[in-house]
Amino acid sequence: MTDQVEPSAPAAPKLEPDFVPEVEKPWLQTWRMFAKNRAALFGLVLLSVIVGMAVLGPTLYPADPYDIVWAPQSPPGTEGFILGTDYLGRDLLAGIIYGSRATLIVGAAAALITIVIGILVGALAGYYRGWVEELLMRITEFFQVLPPLLLAMVLVLLFSPTLVTISIAIGVVSWTATARLARAEFLRIRELEYVKGARSIGARNSRIIWLVILPNAAPPLIVSAAFAVGIAILFEAGLSFLELNDPNIMSWGYMIGSNRPYVLESWWAVTFPGIAIFLTVLAVSLIGDGLNDALNPRLRQR
Repeated sequence: MTDQVEPSAPAAPKLEPDFVPEVEKPWLQTWRMFAKNRAALFGLVLLSVIVGMAVLGPTLYPADPYDIVWAPQSPPGTEGFILGTDYLGRDLLAGIIYGSRATLIVGAAAALITIVIGILVGALAGYYRGWVEELLMRITEFFQVLPPLLLAMVLVLLFSPTLVTISIAIGVVSWTATARLARAEFLRIRELEYVKGARSIGARNSRIIWLVILPNAAPPLIVSAAFAVGIAILFEAGLSFLELNDPNIMSWGYMIGSNRPYVLESWWAVTFPGIAIFLTVLAVSLIGDGLNDALNPRLRQR
């Protein structure tokens, strides 16, 4: 009797592993949302052009903005001067190119001081609560009720009106809104589970504040920093308009202030620097709005 070979059991079908979609990196997701905002992209391009003018302009147009090159108050287009001359006969185009450096430097430096002071005060107040919060918020309210431009004028008058002094003065009077925003974010995040978990495993307060909470509170603070640049540029223009500036350093505000008495005879000497300030603040504001939309998780999920 022959042995019967039992039929082998069919092989179990191979189970394909579940497809795991690749998670998009946060910065790519933020850029994708930012790129969808045409106004924000226009602001980014416009600001890039202005920064490029500040960096490369003196090389492409090597003219001293303080040199008297032609007759005073010459209108645009006279003898090849595209924007004309001011009340002393200085080239306005050279002044705008060189003045962009001082204006952008003051704006960026003052915004940095604003953000540093605001985050420091707001973070400590929001995390520690109690008497620390009470003391820091009273200080914040004291600076908040003071007229910021008037306080900046006093600070500049007390010291020599240099770019450093002006930047510090603007930063000192502009940090209160950032401090309140940082405090609100820290009050919200400090009660979340991952912060409680970091505290339960013995993490130091300094580590929790700067390495756990601050990165998660960064999106609204980044938006605040973008708007702080525009505010600082306007402050610098206002101080220069009131002649509280360094006369040895050309800036757009200085050009407006020095040509102010002759605005009826040579409107272009005031108009073109004013347009430069307007376009720069507009570009920064558009970028800030775009960052606000891109960093907003509710808008990102749409």
